[in-house]
Amino acid sequence: MTTPRGAAVRAGWQRGLIELRQSFSNGPELVSHFLWPALTLAALFYLRHRDFGSSGLLLGALALPSILGMNAAMGMVSMSQQLTADREDGTLLRAKATPHGMLGYLVGKVVSVAGSLLADLVIVLIPGLIIVGGLTVDATGWLTLVWVLLLGLVATLPIGAVLGSVFTTARAQGLIQLPMLGFIAISGIFYPITALPNWLEWIGQLAPIYWMGLGMRSALLPDQAVVVEIGQSWRHLETAGVLGLWAVAGLLLAPVMLRRMARRESGSVMAERRESALRSSVR
Repeated sequence: MTTPRGAAVRAGWQRGLIELRQSFSNGPELVSHFLWPALTLAALFYLRHRDFGSSGLLLGALALPSILGMNAAMGMVSMSQQLTADREDGTLLRAKATPHGMLGYLVGKVVSVAGSLLADLVIVLIPGLIIVGGLTVDATGWLTLVWVLLLGLVATLPIGAVLGSVFTTARAQGLIQLPMLGFIAISGIFYPITALPNWLEWIGQLAPIYWMGLGMRSALLPDQAVVVEIGQSWRHLETAGVLGLWAVAGLLLAPVMLRRMARRESGSVMAERRESALRSSVR
């Protein structure tokens, strides 16, 4: 016998698959799925023969796994943006009105965002492996890639839900872009984090972006590439530990924040929010 919570989870799963399918059949969204991967691959093609200093490593080989890690970590921004948009157009209010609707909504959103991210990563990874030389992909590397990616998504998507529950409008949600760009700049994505001052190294290691990039590099780069990392180690235990802490924090906070947000949603609040947005646009 299916429980109400089980039915909500199943409905959320189906909803997520429908949203994922629609994102690949809708013109503007389909363009976004291929535009950024195409620009990324163009940059990798340009960097494919460039050496990184005297390390003997190719800059393109260093960049590809880091970019994959960054794109996966940015799922938290996508989750936050979609949740904020659904809050503005009344989708969350409708979900709140059904039994266990918020649970089903969250499951659906995780399925659609995670599915889109995985599809985008495949679009970059497969051609990237052909374009960029100097990569080492074996069974151990694929296994590392999978566990880092899955743990990273569990660590970042709930945090995205938390952020989405904090911001009430898309305009306010845009404020998250600045700190995210700052963490990307010091995360070792575009150049080794060891090239930064020591205090920036510590700040960069606070965010999951660095650890997902490090995990991706450990999966795809040859062993000698570890010389450009902190302590000349891939630090798999630390990667699992930090991403695990982010995952626990997100999974504990997300349900609380979403329930709190849902309690505050009402038709009058949504109408007031729309009137405020209209007044701002007129000005």
